[in-house]
Amino acid sequence: MTTLNETMDLLPSDRDDSGLWVFAYGSLMWRPDFDHDDIRDGQLQGYHRGLCLYSHQYRGTPEKPGLVFGLDHGGSCQGRVLHISPGNVNPVIKYLYEREMINRVYLPRIERIQTPEGDVEALAFIADHNHIQYAGKLDDAEAVKLIQQGVGHGGACMDYLESTVQHLRELNIHDEQLERLYGLATK
Repeated sequence: MTTLNETMDLLPSDRDDSGLWVFAYGSLMWRPDFDHDDIRDGQLQGYHRGLCLYSHQYRGTPEKPGLVFGLDHGGSCQGRVLHISPGNVNPVIKYLYEREMINRVYLPRIERIQTPEGDVEALAFIADHNHIQYAGKLDDAEAVKLIQQGVGHGGACMDYLESTVQHLRELNIHDEQLERLYGLATK
């Protein structure tokens, strides 16, 4: 498991004058809850946005898990990159670790993100295939069952999926897989 200190060793610190880019592919796109000084559309090659992680806390329980998003191998993912100014890197990384790494289901990595203004290197949270909560590629029926049953501290998994689909639409990001699952889950 990657610790906060190991992650910090990979990243620029507040002493670096370049700041840090963070790749957002889910709620970080519309609810980052941290200061940033630039935001760009971005695309990550080699990974796709997927409901590939069992949620035992925020969108489900161990007895009735839901699903949450992760970046999984294959394809590409449209999202956004947010830039953190040099003086805010350390506190933002600590915040992101508390928000995203609560169960250590992600592997924090620096990845190349394509943007209209040029490529940037950004922190991305990749689904950990070796984690017990990694669901992998589920068939539609199993995914819909988990989406419909999952309710946790963060609310219903169905609400999470609906909010994500609606926000992606507002940002003109079409995610065919999520649209399909959303359509099946709302029948």
